Amino acid sequence: MATHAIPHVFGVSRSLTGRAWRWRGGNMELGQSALGDGEAIVRQLLLARGVAEDDLARHRAPTLRDFLPDPSEFNDMDAAADRLAQAIFGHEKIVIYGDYDVDGATSSALLIRLLRDLGVEAGYYIPDRLLEGYGPSGEALVRLAEEGCSLIVTVDCGAMAHEALQQARDAGVDVIVVDHHKCAPELPLAAALVNPNRLDENDLAASHGHLAAVGVAFLLAVALVRVLRRRGYFDRCAEPDLMGLLDLVALGTVADVAALHGLNRAFVAQGLKVMARRQNIGLAALIDASRLKRAPICSDLGFALGPRINAGGRVGESTLGVRLLTTADPHEAATIAAQLSALNEERRAIEAEVQAAAEAQLSGQHNRAVQVVAGSGWHPGVIGIVAGRIKEKTGKPALVIAIDEASGQGKGSGRSIAGVDLGAAIIRARGEGLLVAGGGHAMAAGLTVEADGVDAFAAWLDEHLAETVARASETREMLLDLGVSAGGMTADLVHSLERGGPYGMGWPGPRLAVGPVRLVKCDVVGNDHVRIIAAGDDGRSFKGIAFRAAETDLGQTLLNAARGRKLWLAGRAKVDDWGAVPAAELHLEDAAYAD
Repeated sequence: MATHAIPHVFGVSRSLTGRAWRWRGGNMELGQSALGDGEAIVRQLLLARGVAEDDLARHRAPTLRDFLPDPSEFNDMDAAADRLAQAIFGHEKIVIYGDYDVDGATSSALLIRLLRDLGVEAGYYIPDRLLEGYGPSGEALVRLAEEGCSLIVTVDCGAMAHEALQQARDAGVDVIVVDHHKCAPELPLAAALVNPNRLDENDLAASHGHLAAVGVAFLLAVALVRVLRRRGYFDRCAEPDLMGLLDLVALGTVADVAALHGLNRAFVAQGLKVMARRQNIGLAALIDASRLKRAPICSDLGFALGPRINAGGRVGESTLGVRLLTTADPHEAATIAAQLSALNEERRAIEAEVQAAAEAQLSGQHNRAVQVVAGSGWHPGVIGIVAGRIKEKTGKPALVIAIDEASGQGKGSGRSIAGVDLGAAIIRARGEGLLVAGGGHAMAAGLTVEADGVDAFAAWLDEHLAETVARASETREMLLDLGVSAGGMTADLVHSLERGGPYGMGWPGPRLAVGPVRLVKCDVVGNDHVRIIAAGDDGRSFKGIAFRAAETDLGQTLLNAARGRKLWLAGRAKVDDWGAVPAAELHLEDAAYAD
């Protein structure tokens, strides 16, 4: 059978960033008349993201009714719900042990608020990132047992805490693990371990491995309420409003960069509606502190709200996020939200310093499959962000390691590219004795390594991931959803595109190719951003911006070599509502010559 190569969009086989342009779905080069058919555009966006023709209605407006699985399908879910119900009926002391990031804070807050609605005031424990590190420590679990706690629920951690959970069992305290990180074949001992990424999960549960921990916690909440209902608990009190907790689920899901398809997309779509009602006093205060003048949209969760909560765990006090999301006091909420905003500014300054030091090490690593940089005195709270920046800049997986000279160990955080499972590699390296600790997801991972073992670990990664990274890099493409002229860049088009959301990891926002255009203006603004005004052959013009691009090949070409030449521009269209009339602008990601 004859095969036909997939044609390049507008003939672009190698763009200014070295990528081939291809349609995500079918050819969507839209004429002016087609731009007004918003329903057809949404239909094409859904089909291009893998939705079957006969399943379009369910995905146009995702709801929990259509996507929520039976929680009992997950291993140990019923055991976890039963143990929690036993603790509630027995008036036991319950403590939620959470991670210090947004997923951990929202997971903890969800269970704390649920239990409060059930008449139980649970305690919480969030470890200090610098002093205790990630995951439950045996020392902390034993101390909680000594203080009278008989049930601990770990959220967003615990799946690999074999030693710590053994110490808890020896101390006589039950532990329920609610997690989503990768698991080893041998699970730690626990009263229940709920994790869709258990290797022994059934197909339905395993298909939800993309859930953030807060999503798994919500499923536990559903299972618990069902058990309590069955046992007559609500004969004397009202059932809690589980749907009212979806604002927390949405925030944790997006901030943890969980794939937004299936159930996660329903969580976020419905959670944004709940968030708009401002019922959670702490979230409302955080929205105000973020200077949002409208109801949050999906991108606000990842770029405005999430970073502020993360700042508490990264450079401040680890409990601030949970305190904010569980408080009923508006004054306390406003105070904490302001504190988190200030810490976020501090985090940005620290991040910039580490970023500069890390990038200085990259010049000698051009042939490395995985970029590994390490430095003494780097703040562990920002290394994940810096790793993400390096990954975006180099197109390779990146690990940033902060060395603590006092302990002789380094804490590392990594970010990967599509097609390279970094979490699995870290777990394997730990198994081979190269790491003190480590784990994570396909796209993100964390580790602890002896300072004198960094070079050996970097060499091991090079050896074991070189072919995988090479294959992933060879297939670098820019997937496009629409092609329009300059005149097609309108606010109405952007509103039509937004109807296919919410967008995020795993459900990418629509990417447009616009052109041919010439640059009327191009300069650098702010923190190395490249700002443009582009005009098309149709006489229409629009604004665009390429973030943090001034020192990249793309930015330098736009600034110095593209004047007078026709270009195709690619990126995501957003509404600029600063002016009197809303207008579309392009968040520029790539470009190619059109002449």
